[in-house]
Amino acid sequence: MRRTFLFVLVLVCIGFLFGSAQAQKKTKKLPRVCGNPDEACKGRAFFHSYELPVEWPANSMIDESEPFYAIILKSAKFDFGGTADCEKAYSDSEIHSIQTQYPQNKVFAQKCFEPGLNYYTDVDADYVFIAVYAGKTLAEANRFLKKVQEYGQFPGVRVRKMRVGVNGT
Repeated sequence: MRRTFLFVLVLVCIGFLFGSAQAQKKTKKLPRVCGNPDEACKGRAFFHSYELPVEWPANSMIDESEPFYAIILKSAKFDFGGTADCEKAYSDSEIHSIQTQYPQNKVFAQKCFEPGLNYYTDVDADYVFIAVYAGKTLAEANRFLKKVQEYGQFPGVRVRKMRVGVNGT
């Protein structure tokens, strides 16, 4: 009887140890979004001025960033099959002008989609837009939203949770 009890106890301990080891496996760390234009960001030079930089891992072909919050300032439906040039949907000078209003938060745009360029999740693929990085947390984003609303230039703006993606294939 005692021997059976010890045997069961040893099996339970072994099961507990293996279960703990499985639970301690590291989850994949998602690539960091560089939301402040003044902070260091590995690889920032590889991005267009209108893209939100991300610290992609080396040799990353298809990946998505950590989640973040943004405020879409302007958007427009765009006929990507038509003759209009999606690169001209929002000019670099317009994006730069908005960036000067929010120097600590990166202003970015979704223009054309080409392999290797950023795309953004949780937005309608038929739209082009200009957005501004609002933070990693909803609380941070809501505080920043109040600043954007106080400025008054972009009525009806809301916080949106998204990720940056890349498809380099």
